[in-house]
Amino acid sequence: MKKILLILSLLLSTLSFSQVSVNKGIYFAKEFSKDVSLYKAKNFVMSEILGIEEKLTKFEIDPLAAASSGELTTLVYKCEEKEISGLVLGFYGDRWNESGVSYQAYAFKNLPLKKALEILSKLEKFIEDESKFLSEDYDNNNMFFKYEDITFLIYKTNGGSKIRVFWNGFDSEWESTAFGRTKRRFEKNIEK
Repeated sequence: MKKILLILSLLLSTLSFSQVSVNKGIYFAKEFSKDVSLYKAKNFVMSEILGIEEKLTKFEIDPLAAASSGELTTLVYKCEEKEISGLVLGFYGDRWNESGVSYQAYAFKNLPLKKALEILSKLEKFIEDESKFLSEDYDNNNMFFKYEDITFLIYKTNGGSKIRVFWNGFDSEWESTAFGRTKRRFEKNIEK
């Protein structure tokens, strides 16, 4: 009896204090990704896109969609006074430092309005035009293309189209639902 209690207490303490997320890949990851991305992307848009000045500058930023994995989040931004708008891709993934310690890394990629519209349209067109090829052999028929410093790999599974986005050492999956939501919400947001 003492052995069983000892084993149960060790098991419970290990599970209680583990650092591995048990929520990875489910709905919680999407909401976490959107909230964290919104918080961190505000600084990115302010300092890297708009430029920090002494005068008051107003801008809008809105998270559009997050991939189920939590690895990729999209946000739209707009600054009317500077006439700047676009799409921010928020990348998240695990990295290891020199000591072998794992940490959560993130980075943002800016796609100004014209480039954002172009890349979203290209992705949609390629998926539609090559649907037959992709559907002939799920997960085995693939296609890819490069857009500036981003590479997109497109394939299908039983769950629909998948887009893997490779950029700056990140390898993030963008499923068709999140991609479609991003495209619709982005187009709607820029029409305002």
